[in-house]
Parts: sequence; structure tokens; C-alpha cells
Amino acid sequence: MAKNNTYEFVNYLWDDARAAGLDEPDLLVYRSNLLGADPRITNTGGGNTSAKVSARDPLTGEPVEVLWVKGSGGDLRTAGREHFASLYLDRLHTLRERYLSDPARGPKSAVEDAMVGMLPHCTFGLNPRAPSIDTPLHGFVPARHVDHTHPNAVIAIAASRDGERLTREIYGDEVVWLPWQRPGFDLGVLLQQVCAEHPQAKGVVLGGHGLINWAEDGKACYELTLSLIERAARYLAAHDKGDGTFGGARYQALERDARRALLAELMPWLRGRLGESTRWIATFQDDEATLRFVNSVDAPRLAELGTSCPDHFLRTKIKPLYVDWDPAEGADRLRAKLQEGLAAYRADYAAYYEQHRRPDSPPMRDPNPTVVLIPGLGMIAWGKDKSESRVTAEFYSCAIEVMRGAEAVSEYVALPRQEAFDIEYWALEEAKLRRMPPEKELARRVIAVFGAGSGIGREVARRVSREGAQVVGAVRHFYSTLHPPTKR
Repeated sequence: MAKNNTYEFVNYLWDDARAAGLDEPDLLVYRSNLLGADPRITNTGGGNTSAKVSARDPLTGEPVEVLWVKGSGGDLRTAGREHFASLYLDRLHTLRERYLSDPARGPKSAVEDAMVGMLPHCTFGLNPRAPSIDTPLHGFVPARHVDHTHPNAVIAIAASRDGERLTREIYGDEVVWLPWQRPGFDLGVLLQQVCAEHPQAKGVVLGGHGLINWAEDGKACYELTLSLIERAARYLAAHDKGDGTFGGARYQALERDARRALLAELMPWLRGRLGESTRWIATFQDDEATLRFVNSVDAPRLAELGTSCPDHFLRTKIKPLYVDWDPAEGADRLRAKLQEGLAAYRADYAAYYEQHRRPDSPPMRDPNPTVVLIPGLGMIAWGKDKSESRVTAEFYSCAIEVMRGAEAVSEYVALPRQEAFDIEYWALEEAKLRRMPPEKELARRVIAVFGAGSGIGREVARRVSREGAQVVGAVRHFYSTLHPPTKR
């Protein structure tokens, strides 16, 4: 791969030698993996890509146009060909005509939601992968290749009060601003209109959401995605507030050893308080960016606003719990403030649910926070297992970078509470949760296995892991984990 020095804020990874000889679907997979490999481009499980490919109909033998698009639930970084849905493009456009002919259509309408159930009727080649809700965004853009990503730098513009002005300032007429609208079929129809009205445009900044852009060639689309992100990132860097970021420091971080000691003392107690009805697994994060935010003057205000990008708050909930604790106050005072904060958060979440619920909304879910921010200490993220809590931490780290950028060039704005609620408790999201397999017998439990380096201990560790447990393996000598005893 030739070194590319054009980019400072994203990694250029395209390798012509590796791409050579790949057919169009596999080239799409390759492009997707490259985009997903850089967390500054898109988050775990977020974003989607597509290619419109000429193929032979397996029944008639006639040439047809097929949309290959990342399917529901896939991750760009690890996706294989089997994670992409394939649809007859003409049938997708027939579905569009059906939608437009219904007078009850519109954003968040029952007609729009019903379109998701119609997408499988457009399936090409008996492909079992379910299409994602973003399929119309790709199918109705006339270009052959489309990337939809969630880059922190672009979301910072999308979540700014002056987002439309900033989009023009950064991109001119190459990129169009589109105000927030919930993802779905209607947004795809609207995007098609934007392409028709702005033929010079190469992409769209989706207000409060992310970036979508297109090209006629896969490599060109990849390079355009990187270029648009790079331009936004450079603009933000030029306006960065340095030591004044987030209003400057209010508290000082504890020393690393002190943070670890406090965490070891605090975590079992806090996990018990959060887990009164459901067990949770934690991920702790105290990197420089996290500490700068939790220790800042503006952290209480920004944390209360919540996140913007839908991908973020489906994991982080509407907002985190920020604990206004002075690190000089000691552990007992922190426990007291956490206890007060948890009670207030639960009451606030219940009020949020009651205020915004619809007649057909699903029942209220767990009212506990999934992100806890503590000055001097860092961030504790929660999930049903280690993987989920790690991703939750990743998503709120992304939200911090979004807020940093937005506050540098404008004022950060989160989604209106009703819009956020309508996504969090969307019937389609609820259906996705209900389709998930039941949790295993030892799910959400942390089990320590002593002697896990070999023999019976190792097999026990593997067994409880298969049953869903989060396993801590302990051995008497670290050497045995690297060099298990050999049979004699």
C-alpha cells in the first residue's frame, strides 16, 4: 500500500493490490472493513455502505440491478459478504411508489414503519440477511456507491446550533445540510429529492446524526468519505479551545494509583446499587479526554443535555449520571453523592418516560444510568456483559468528542427529548430487542476461576464462559498462562 500523506485525522488504508480481482460485492466488503477499522470514521455496529451492481436474475437470466447494502446488525469493521443484504433495485423503487401513493405517509407514520416489513419482498438471490432500516438511504441515491458513517468530526457539525452555516462554510455547495429527521423510509425519499435538487452535491450532513456521501466508483467513494471527514476535523482543530475546552478545569484528577484504589473500593458497592433488579457489568475509562471532560466547568451542563447521534443514546440512554463530587471530599462523600444521584436519576428517567410516552409505547425499561461520570476518577459504563459495557464507553467517548467540537465552533445541541424518546422506544427497536435470544444461565455474573491456566480450572473457565459468565481467570504463576504444563 502506497503511503498517503493527505490525511491527518483519518487513516488512509486502501491498497490497490488487495482490491484488484475482487468482484463488486467483495470490493464493497473490503471498503466497509477499511472504514470500520478507524473509530474516528464510525462507531462499533454503526454506519452502513452499499453498491449497486449489475447481475443476472437467477430465475430469468435477464440482467438486473442489485443493491448490496450492509444488513441489520452488522459491524463494518468485521463484516463479511454474508453480512450484506441484496435487493432488486427496481422492486425497491416500486416500494417507493407504493409509499408515495399512500396519503397517510410521513415521518414516524405507521405507513413508514410498515415499509420495513416490505423490504424482504425485494430480496435478490434468496439472501437471508435482513435489510437495515437505512436501506432506502442507499437505494434512492442515484450514485452507484454510497457510504453512511458517524464520524465524530462531522457529528460535531451536525449537533451544532449553527450546523447549516458551518456545513456551507466547510464544504460550500459540495455537501448539503439536511435538518434532523428520524432514520427510515421517508428520509430515503427526502434524500432522493436532495440529490435531484442539488446535482452538484457529493454528500449530505444529516442534522444530529452523521454523514452520507456517494460516488460512481468504490475507491472514489472511500476517498470522498475520508476527505469530507478530514475537512471537518481540520476545521474543528483550527478552532480548538485548548486549555479552555469545556470551560476549563474545575477539578483535578486523582493520581493514577489513587484512582485505581478508589475504584477497587467503590465498584462492588456501586454495582450492587445499580444491580438491585438487574445485574450489570462495568467498563472503567480514565483516559486523558475522559478526565478533561469530567473535571471541566461545563461537564454538568453538557452531561444534562444528553447525546445527539441515535447510535449513541441507544447505548448511553438519554443522558449520563454526572456526580458533582470534589475529589478532595473523600470516598464516603462520593458514596453519599452517588446514592443521591442514582435516586434522582431514576426519578428523572421515570418522569421522562411518563412525559413523552405514546399510547402504544412499550413498558418503561430499566431506569438506571448506563454511564456514570465522576470528577477526578473518570467514566464507568455499564452493560449486560463486558462487550456491551465497552461499547457503551466507546459511544460516550464519541459523544465527548462531538461536544468538544461543537462547543469549539458553536453551541452543542442534543436531540429534543420527544425525538430521543421516539427512537429509544420505537416499536422497531422494541421488536429488535424481543427477537434477541434469551440470556444464558450465568449471564451478567462475574465468576473467578482459580487455577484457570490449565487442566480442570481451564475447562471450568471455558464452561462457565459458554454459559454467559464474565470470567476472571487466576493462576498461581503467570508463567502457566503462557506455557501450560506439557503431558509427560
